[in-house]
Amino acid sequence: MTPNTINSLAQALHKARLEKAPLEQISKEIKDFSRNDAYSIQEKGIELRQEMGETVVGMKMGLTSEAKRKQMDLDSPLYGVLTQEMEIKSGGQYKLDPQIHPKIEPEVAFLIKSELKGSPSREEVLAATKGVCACMEILDSRYEQFKYFSMEDVISDNSSSSQFILGEWVEDFKDIDLRDLSLKMTVNGKIAQEGNTSAISDDPVVSVIQLCELLEKRGKSLPANSIVLAGAATIAVKLEAGMKVDLSMQALGSVSVIVGN
Repeated sequence: MTPNTINSLAQALHKARLEKAPLEQISKEIKDFSRNDAYSIQEKGIELRQEMGETVVGMKMGLTSEAKRKQMDLDSPLYGVLTQEMEIKSGGQYKLDPQIHPKIEPEVAFLIKSELKGSPSREEVLAATKGVCACMEILDSRYEQFKYFSMEDVISDNSSSSQFILGEWVEDFKDIDLRDLSLKMTVNGKIAQEGNTSAISDDPVVSVIQLCELLEKRGKSLPANSIVLAGAATIAVKLEAGMKVDLSMQALGSVSVIVGN
């Protein structure tokens, strides 16, 4: 894929996000579409956001749970980029009206205090972690459908990332087994999803390792002071106006968001 094509596709996705006007999937028109091409489109899209004043604060992993991969009919983990402007404070409001087709899912977040690169060990990831918390990510694909598209489509669209909501950081987590924490996400007080952090790559820390390995393929590393969303523990829930979504997670507390019109 030529640099001009990459730039053109990134511009189209950028416009679709700003105008809330979904596009046809790229893979329906371009057949020789590699994952390297897709990450190049993603990177150009982030550059466009930075030119508008957005600040990169971290990364998100996607498709880390088998349930999520089955829901989306896709085959392996991928990553996207988080900016400061994507964060909604816990208890805050998410406005539904200007969005396309948003969904929400429960996750674990890491605050990485020192650079990680290559294929770090589990112990190295934990040593580089300043805090962990319960969080939720809001997804909103810029394509006409939120299913039945390729990995390359998803990656190009910043892995469908839209907003994220963080709980309170837990800095003393040495006695918490992040591989086995129960969680419950409710909508207006009724259980919408229940699960366990083991659904996130069998261990959310492994998700951070996978992120570092994916970044290395792009000649990149995970910078110090990065927020990392480790991926969904359950399938996503479609958002509708009037919802109050709460996530409670064993040992890591809770986080919430209100869905407005």
